[in-house]
Amino acid sequence: MRDFSQIKVLAFDIFGTVVDWHSSIIQEIEIMNLAIDANQFALDWRTGYRPAMDKVLASELPWTSIDDLHRMILDGLLIQYNINTLNEEQITHLNHIWHRLSPWNDSIEALKQLKEKYIICTLSNGNIRLLVDMAKHAKLPWDYIFSAENFRAYKPSPKTYLGVAELLNVQPDQVMMVAAHYDDLVAARACGLLTAYIERPLEFGSSRINGVSPCVDNDLHATDLLDLVRLLDNSF
Repeated sequence: MRDFSQIKVLAFDIFGTVVDWHSSIIQEIEIMNLAIDANQFALDWRTGYRPAMDKVLASELPWTSIDDLHRMILDGLLIQYNINTLNEEQITHLNHIWHRLSPWNDSIEALKQLKEKYIICTLSNGNIRLLVDMAKHAKLPWDYIFSAENFRAYKPSPKTYLGVAELLNVQPDQVMMVAAHYDDLVAARACGLLTAYIERPLEFGSSRINGVSPCVDNDLHATDLLDLVRLLDNSF
């Protein structure tokens, strides 16, 4: 096994890696008794996420928080799905479902164990208030919350990955990026970070199962976050 004793920081992607956004949104839609395909609504909402961020990256939009981007996407979906019964308070509450996402079953216990040996932090495109609310709601025991908002840059900008190392006063190769998305890990490796891939085959629900084949470029490949604990423990 490779020696990872130099690792000081584990930086976690959040949406899909630590929390189950898909099931959480479906549950919210069902609670609100909206007569729509909740699965497809959740998928459509998430599909709009990257194009909206790309508009910011391309300077087509000024710096915009993820909360505001989520609301822009949601406003379009309310028209698309012909949802016209919600008042502003209800729409705002629905938009803030992203603050109340539920963790995967393995997340909290794994984070508690990892926290004993490492600095554990978020590195998410979610804005700071969203990540704080989510941590309180889901009882996620972060040592620190890093957001794209800290750096005024969205992942995969190098400012985000290198910013974590700089602000925590460590070298990039003392940080391991943990994510369920290969593009996130590719960008992190380009900045000198170590990378751990987490399998989340059901991130998009059972109708769209993710492929989780290993990538040889990642330093670790784990079936879930508890498996990551095991792999790191066995590396010493």
